[in-house]
Parts: sequence; structure tokens; C-alpha cells
Amino acid sequence: MTEPTAVTKKTEEAARSEAALLPPVDVIEDAGGITLYADLPGVPKDKLSLQIDADTLTLEGEISLDMPEGMEATHAEVSRPRYRRTFTLSKELDSGKVSAEFNHGVLKLRIPKAEHAQPRRIEVKVA
Repeated sequence: MTEPTAVTKKTEEAARSEAALLPPVDVIEDAGGITLYADLPGVPKDKLSLQIDADTLTLEGEISLDMPEGMEATHAEVSRPRYRRTFTLSKELDSGKVSAEFNHGVLKLRIPKAEHAQPRRIEVKVA
């Protein structure tokens, strides 16, 4: 068996650094828009990134699990140090009016429907 080359090692390291956990996400739709709840345990607020590019929403968070000084983990179930999830947004959603809250590792993201997609009441006039 041959020893892996430096190029192969770099490719493997890049693949590992790109690998990410998929956070569980609940998506709830109502007449006014959608609300996403993403579970991101271990992610501090300063390591959370939300981006909307065209019609793609990307959630990313880097896990920060600090070990007490002088201790070393003998077993770790979290093998990837970050979360990443992407969603394709409908044209009915107004990506310019997104609001986000992050509390105790749960991200709440509200994306309202665009004005043209909102239900509206039509007034009927007597002729």
C-alpha cells in the first residue's frame, strides 16, 4: 500500500473542513409568511452566519465546545465542528424583510410573504 501524497492529504483535509452537520429545522407556514426554527446547540451568537443570495438562504454556525483546562476528550460524538444548511426561497417571500432571533441554541427566522403574495380583501361596491 502506498503512502498518500501531499495533494491527496490536502484534498481530504479540505473535504473534512467543508463537511458539516445538518441542523434539524422546523418550517411553519402561515398566511403572512414562513417561520424557521433551527436547532444549533453549541453555536455562540458570534459564530452564527445567515446569508441570502438571490433565492438561496444559507445558515452556518461554528460549534464551540470548550474543554476544561487539563482535560482531554476520550470520546466525542460531535465530529464535525460546524452546522450548514441551505434552502431555496420561493419568489412569494420577501427576503428583504427577514427577522432573526437566537436564544439558547435555537434560531428563529421569520420571512414574510411579499406584498403581492399576501391574502387581501377585495371591497365590493354597489353599482
